[in-house]
Amino acid sequence: MASINLIEAFQEFKDAESIDRPTMMKVVEDVFKTLLRKKFGSDENFDVIVNAEKGDLEIIRRRMIVDDGEVLDPLAEIGYTDAVKIEPDFEVGEELYQEVDILDFGRRAILAAKQTLASRISDLKKSALIKKYGDRIGEIISAEVYQVWKKEVLLLDEESNELILPKSEQIPQDYFKKGENVRAVIARVDLKNNSPVIILSRTSPLFLSKLLEIEVPEIFDGLIAIKKIVRDPGERAKVAVESYDDRIDPVGACVGMKGSRIHGIVRELKNENIDVINFTTNIQLLIQRSLTPAKISYMELDNDKKHAEVYLKADQVSLAIGRRGVNIKLACELTGYEIDVFREDEEVVDEFDIDLEEFSDEIEPWIIDEFKRIGCDTARSILKLSAEELERRTDLEIETITEVRKVLQDEFDREE
Repeated sequence: MASINLIEAFQEFKDAESIDRPTMMKVVEDVFKTLLRKKFGSDENFDVIVNAEKGDLEIIRRRMIVDDGEVLDPLAEIGYTDAVKIEPDFEVGEELYQEVDILDFGRRAILAAKQTLASRISDLKKSALIKKYGDRIGEIISAEVYQVWKKEVLLLDEESNELILPKSEQIPQDYFKKGENVRAVIARVDLKNNSPVIILSRTSPLFLSKLLEIEVPEIFDGLIAIKKIVRDPGERAKVAVESYDDRIDPVGACVGMKGSRIHGIVRELKNENIDVINFTTNIQLLIQRSLTPAKISYMELDNDKKHAEVYLKADQVSLAIGRRGVNIKLACELTGYEIDVFREDEEVVDEFDIDLEEFSDEIEPWIIDEFKRIGCDTARSILKLSAEELERRTDLEIETITEVRKVLQDEFDREE
């Protein structure tokens, strides 16, 4: 029998688990029909039969037996004399089925067929991978760390497909070791050098959304909706949720009894603080909730310019702004409003004060900006706080703070 064992001849078959059998058979058929067209000029009178179970392939040639001298199309017809040489019992008018020996194509043609088949299978595997992960974008996946590099981490899924977790998609506190399992969300599928690259993310709001869906059955069941998530990965996140059932408190359901539901997510996100708030269409109330844990005294809204001026007691200003300004930044992203924070004047005082900008020739602008970031925009507002308190609230060195306080105090002493 002139056959070829595909599993031995085409090793790529062994790695093609992601390709379904009918598609594989069609590819093999196409490759060998191309071979037939090159050798005979046409593939019309040939049948390529692929046995996917055994990995065998047969090529059958069909020709009609005609009287000698009446052969008009050698591809479709054969003379009687030539036919009986193949099988003595043939008669004119019958159809002759003859198996083609693969080796008749020649060594070069067979090698070309192998290369073509390998290329087609490779393309199919790429397409299958793109479709598989393209349909799963936004899902959480658990994969094993295979290699850790400076700019990215290479992971393998259960089918040994390669997944990439770039440094930009890692939480700053993330630390990975080879062999450990890592959870991340499938962010996108890129093409690099014509090969699919599956990109994962642990910083995407989708990752937090899916973790909440896993931990909170009410979200999975659709009783609670996540309206919006904003994150500063590893630092803080704000989640606006809404309940479609009046009997369910969405914030309480997400946090769980004594924080039981949220604690697991916080650990996964490397101790990222998660503020869960009730969503509302009342923008004033939403801004108030978004600045949690700070308590607002009052605010002035400009809905046309999407701007809010928020006034708080002195001890609430730093809470509203947050470490490195993260809290107010996330509140702006969550509400879509530009929020400015001001200290509320608790009592009218006739104390002489000086705006910090007046000291721009003695204090560097970036230092002034750092004090203003925590709500200290005048000289007295800085002097009222201790150097230790200012160091805790700002990113300034104690030496810098001490020097600034001396400059400010000297100015008041001169005025007096």
